[in-house]
Amino acid sequence: MRSLFHKTIGFCLLGFAVVSCQDKEDPNYQYMPDMYESVGYETYGEYEVFEKGQEAKLPVEGSIPRGWMPYDYENNAQGYEAAKTNLSNPLPYTQDNLAEGKSLYTIYCAVCHGDKGDGKGILVEREKILGIPSYDDAGRAITEGSTYHVMYYGINNMGSYAAQTSIKERWQIDHYVMSLKDKLEGKPERAYEEETDEQTQLLPSRADANIYEDAGDVEDEQATENNQTETQE
Repeated sequence: MRSLFHKTIGFCLLGFAVVSCQDKEDPNYQYMPDMYESVGYETYGEYEVFEKGQEAKLPVEGSIPRGWMPYDYENNAQGYEAAKTNLSNPLPYTQDNLAEGKSLYTIYCAVCHGDKGDGKGILVEREKILGIPSYDDAGRAITEGSTYHVMYYGINNMGSYAAQTSIKERWQIDHYVMSLKDKLEGKPERAYEEETDEQTQLLPSRADANIYEDAGDVEDEQATENNQTETQE
């Protein structure tokens, strides 16, 4: 009995000594180090474990970045005219969208197009760039669709702003550009629209309306089929 007591005391002291001597900065033994420390491969390094010996791989054909939607209008004269005629701004014309559009316009557009949209930006005044038309130029007759198309692809000396702005930001700028055009033409200020709870579809496609209408039709058809099945049962 006494021997068991002594052994118990000894194990307790040993355990206390082990715990007290543990250094939190120094990790314990790792029996499977590969589970803790992953092998660091360089993005463009050559390694035999990868197909063709290269770590970096091309995306699967047809894949697109998360959050990006394809733009169906081509970068040519026909695409411009199609967007000018058919493409319209999906964002509601609200005070918030217009205010945000103004802020973005000041950052990206005013330096060339001017604060009033009259083509007299600071670069034009300093003669760094010439030939910027006013938004009320009758020969151009810009629309919501043509304005978005030009922001997406660029035109003449103006580069694309698709990388600097999101789809929503471009449509907000679009609203502000059209408001400047109305002021230059002496039109009355456009009335604000009410923000709805429905999520705005920003897919910049000629077919986006049909896509969502078709999706609703499919849901209705499925619901009808389900009801018919339940009735038959």
